Amino acid sequence: MRTVRETSAGGLVVDGLDGPRDERCAALIGRTDRRGRLLWSLPKGHIEEGETAEQTAVREVAEETGINGVVVAELGSIDYWFVTDGRRVHKTVHHYLMRSVGGELSDADVEVTKVDWVPLSELDSRLAYADERRLAEVANRLIDRMENGRQ
Repeated sequence: MRTVRETSAGGLVVDGLDGPRDERCAALIGRTDRRGRLLWSLPKGHIEEGETAEQTAVREVAEETGINGVVVAELGSIDYWFVTDGRRVHKTVHHYLMRSVGGELSDADVEVTKVDWVPLSELDSRLAYADERRLAEVANRLIDRMENGRQ
């Protein structure tokens, strides 16, 4: 079986980053899996030729959620393997913490079933994938450090 590498980027885009902790929300996407379950995750997609990972993250967040964001910090990368169409795929996804700067929540992207603003305190129970829950924890620590640096 042929092995291919794929690289994607995405982000945790937060509304109210400078506001009260209990009002901060992240835009998540829900996709329906083969079993009909709605699985919530961070928006992400393939890096196009000529794009940086950060540019891809901004573009993909806008395409999949309708929200415009700017990168604040790097959250880290996730990599995993899967098999599709007779190939083994080794995928790496670079994630960024982003500040929401406008746009309107929209599920217009054909790959997305639903989008929602989710309080940061609920990410651990809403995100379907353990690696993304870990990145949400990293984001919360980064936000706490940013907040402490402003005081």
